[in-house]
Amino acid sequence: MRLCSGATLVFVLSGCAVGPNYHRPDVAVAPTWKEQPPWRAAEPKDSIPKGDWWVTFADSELNQYEAQALKANQTIEIARYQLEQARASARITQSGLFPHLSAGVSAQRSQSSAGRPTVTGIPLAAPTTQNDFLIPFNLTWEADVFGGIRRSVESANASYQASAAGLELAVDYFTLRELDAEIAVVDSSVEYQAKSLQLVQNRHAGGIASGLDVAQQETLLNSTRTQATLLRRQRAQFEHAIAALVGVPASSFSVPVKPLALSPPAVPIGVPSDVLERRPDIAQSERLMAAQNAQIGVAKSAFYPGINISASGGFESGDITKIISASTGFWALGANVAETVISSGRRSRFWSLGPALAQVIFDAGLRRAQTAQAIATYDENVANYRQTVLNAFQEVEDSLSGLSVLAQAAQTQQQAVDASQRALKIANDRYTGGLVTYLDVITAEQTLLDTQRLATQILGQRLVTSVGLVKALGGGWDASSLQSIQVKATLKQAVQP
Repeated sequence: MRLCSGATLVFVLSGCAVGPNYHRPDVAVAPTWKEQPPWRAAEPKDSIPKGDWWVTFADSELNQYEAQALKANQTIEIARYQLEQARASARITQSGLFPHLSAGVSAQRSQSSAGRPTVTGIPLAAPTTQNDFLIPFNLTWEADVFGGIRRSVESANASYQASAAGLELAVDYFTLRELDAEIAVVDSSVEYQAKSLQLVQNRHAGGIASGLDVAQQETLLNSTRTQATLLRRQRAQFEHAIAALVGVPASSFSVPVKPLALSPPAVPIGVPSDVLERRPDIAQSERLMAAQNAQIGVAKSAFYPGINISASGGFESGDITKIISASTGFWALGANVAETVISSGRRSRFWSLGPALAQVIFDAGLRRAQTAQAIATYDENVANYRQTVLNAFQEVEDSLSGLSVLAQAAQTQQQAVDASQRALKIANDRYTGGLVTYLDVITAEQTLLDTQRLATQILGQRLVTSVGLVKALGGGWDASSLQSIQVKATLKQAVQP
């Protein structure tokens, strides 16, 4: 009865846990974004794209590469295996909540010397040789009275959740597409300038144009061809980068040339507080903070005594045949075996059961230092969490303001392209009429090329900035899905494969 009462007390005490319960710290959140146009507001976690966020850009080729990257990218594989390691670590920790049972078999033969004292006080007259066959079973359990193990499990769960990660290649893809468009502009200029060179050469052959006109046009044409070559080199580098992201050797991978005919999508931005639920880095920082909070409880539990309950039993005999019959009698008590076998089994059995309590009396301030270290590390994680939130808001505002400015720049740059085209036509007409030198035509051609390239670059920047906005908003990722991932402290999960 006393043993049962003690065990009951242990189970009751196991319901408590020392250390602070976790509460996510408050952070400053603005009610609205500073920059609004050209993006529309959205309902939190409803209209915001989830999962495959890149489908927002309506580019089938991008969708294909993203799906391929999710399957074959080695960085994602590394993150996946890190996640499995974290899960296994959490399960290792949670196994401490349950008793551990071990069994073994041993056989020993020994000889005692003559003259050895015995229980009766009469020394042995001659050496004695004996056998000892043992089949022990040991059960141990450290009662988690003050929550040290449970706080460790809580910490391991939070660390497991923080191991999730993601990767995207949309920035490289849109940069490559912008280079495709820019190369097309330069190639078009090369074609136009080659025709102009032919025209000037014909005029020179007819004595109308000077050799200077021909040399100037040749210089411009070759310079433009050099620009096209360098742009193709840049494109090749981004193509190789995409190959690495999708898990394909660069030498056997190619992205077909395709004009950049996309416009930035209307990404729903929601309200600032949504970022706290959607950003992977914020959720990771918050989970690490929760893990360290639990470590404070682990450190504080060291101030309390540890309670271990151990039980052992088994069979022991000097005759292997008797220990076999003893084990048969032990396991067959409910099978109506012969009384002699049962009694033999009882004679060969042994068992013990009892609790043990241990308390550190003096550790030269070790536990206090460990607790102070855990608290300081938690405070560091809190500061890191708040800084991560501030950085997230900055990235969103940067993307919003960048898109707003780029949208205005795209309009004015298109006007510049239209004006450059008119200027080139006028310069050609005036040169043909003998009113200006060919230098005016060269200048107009160069200006048109520059304005067209810049217009293309602005479109590429708008798409890349749109990707940055989606990433800054957390993509299609939802922090609540991470928090729902738990390594449950149940015996069924502890022993399952």
